[in-house]
Amino acid sequence: QVQMVESGGGLVQAGGSLTLSCAASRTIFKINDMGWYRQAPGKQRELVAVIISGNSINYADSVKGRFTISRDNAKNTVFLQMNSLKPEDTAVYYCYVRLYRDYWGQGTQVTVSS
Repeated sequence: QVQMVESGGGLVQAGGSLTLSCAASRTIFKINDMGWYRQAPGKQRELVAVIISGNSINYADSVKGRFTISRDNAKNTVFLQMNSLKPEDTAVYYCYVRLYRDYWGQGTQVTVSS
């Protein structure tokens, strides 16, 4: 079992920045994918960013150039730096790690006001 604990959500004005953090409760190896999804009201959950096997990074087109994903392997933590936030970024953000199955965080609300 792995618990994923998120922090860093909140309310911010458009154009502002937030950093999300997500710490795993046990050792996560570099080869394990870690990433972020989000779900806005009335919409399906969508991929935001993922670090695959500790090497390659994928971003949703809607966040490229504004969001940066990173991880601290020593602390089993993945981060999402979000800049130039837009109202359409408003959603609940979920982190995950892929082991033999996916483990998810509880979600953290990000609200961007116009």
